[in-house]
Amino acid sequence: MSKLFSSIKIRELQFKNRIFVSPMCQYSAADGVPNEWHLVHLGSRAVGGAGLVMTEATAVSPVGRISPADLGIWDDAQVEAFKRITDFVKSQSAVPGIQLAHAGRKASTKIPWIGEGAVAETDGGWEVIAPSPVRFSDSYPQPKEMIVADMKDVVRQWTEAARRSLVAGFQVAEIHMAHGYLLHQFLSPLSNKRIDGYGGELKNRMKFPLEVAKAVRETWPGSLPVFVRISATDWVDGGWDLVQSIELAKELKKIGIDLIDSSTGGLVPGAKIPFAPGYQVKFADGIRKEAGIMTGAIGLITDAAQAEEILASGQADVVFMAREFLRDPYFPLHAARTLGDDPQYPNQYLRAKPK
Repeated sequence: MSKLFSSIKIRELQFKNRIFVSPMCQYSAADGVPNEWHLVHLGSRAVGGAGLVMTEATAVSPVGRISPADLGIWDDAQVEAFKRITDFVKSQSAVPGIQLAHAGRKASTKIPWIGEGAVAETDGGWEVIAPSPVRFSDSYPQPKEMIVADMKDVVRQWTEAARRSLVAGFQVAEIHMAHGYLLHQFLSPLSNKRIDGYGGELKNRMKFPLEVAKAVRETWPGSLPVFVRISATDWVDGGWDLVQSIELAKELKKIGIDLIDSSTGGLVPGAKIPFAPGYQVKFADGIRKEAGIMTGAIGLITDAAQAEEILASGQADVVFMAREFLRDPYFPLHAARTLGDDPQYPNQYLRAKPK
């Protein structure tokens, strides 16, 4: 059997393979409630053979949404709607995961195919919060600087979101600390200009993200894993980088985080990112080796041989795939044939399984 299709156990949870569906925003919810689109989108990737199917960034509060059309997990109506999705994903022998998120200064923005920049309050937008009153760009909302009471409130929201996620049937929780959203904003000196105990030196900038991670880990059952997605670099001089990411990963490991989902970028516009196949894998590799924690590789991973090489060479423990799953929901079935494994077709599709 290939490494890609070998099972992996994290805490007491067994994943049938190491192909994980990465969070992908769909901008298709009303009041944060998942609907038929989300059921089909996530369910089809489970039918296609993925080991883990992760929701898009799911906001812990209405203020934490990227756009008015994002998913949320702040009330019971959302929980009930998610149950249908998690039940179906499990029925296909896949693990349902939820990415818990708060967009911070990148909240209250338009759906991408409608436009770019802030949504006015008159059009359903809202006041956004951040570690410092620094805009993402001129077209984005002006954030309000968070006070300590705001931070305590957000930690509570993350805790309650984790509790609701368990009731909704999720088995993996991922904390979103990447792509320029709230927790990443605290981590990077480019967006965190605070002069209190939550700004300045690395230890202080990590403090609030670690408080959130600790709260979620203490809420989530000890038998189930918690992941953290980070941006391992801002791709800008003087910003967040791999050295700091390794220190963060070490601290996350101490509080019981199981895997670092290693992405990059998103904090500032105009960063020069060297896009190429597997361009982010080296960060997962470095964190895995230096911090001694499991990692997931992501970033233009598009074919079976490439994914297999990443795992077989020990650069990561799993691969997260996004755009390739948008192109091909059944990527794992096709990848298994490529690597000489036996594709596990659903019973309803067995008549189409190649001989």
